[in-house]
Amino acid sequence: MPKITLLFAALHALLLLALAVPIARHRHAHKIGLGDGGDKLLARRIRVHGNFIEHVPLALLMLALLELCGLPAPWAWAFGGVLLFARLLHAAGLSRHGGYSLGRFWGTALTWLSLLLMALAGLWLALR
Repeated sequence: MPKITLLFAALHALLLLALAVPIARHRHAHKIGLGDGGDKLLARRIRVHGNFIEHVPLALLMLALLELCGLPAPWAWAFGGVLLFARLLHAAGLSRHGGYSLGRFWGTALTWLSLLLMALAGLWLALR
């Protein structure tokens, strides 16, 4: 069973909720139903959440498939840990301001790196 992936999926689910709650609270407080209502803070929060949704599901699916196909546990721990760290960095960086930030840069770079390495590991496991 992919217990390493399960742990990282659970941690990412908690992070997803932590990103979604401020959106709901802001919408309620400012009575904004659909979209961002022209509110820049809400727009940025929506993008932080959206970026998470764009990257994390495939990354967790890749991690689960790798784990099920026999990827050594230290690699699964490394991929899962880097992904979680990257998503925390990205969320923190983009949540603070919409422009350039080290958190946003490194969060993106590490997310893409983890996806690339998991893809390469997947190719290796599938074709060996």
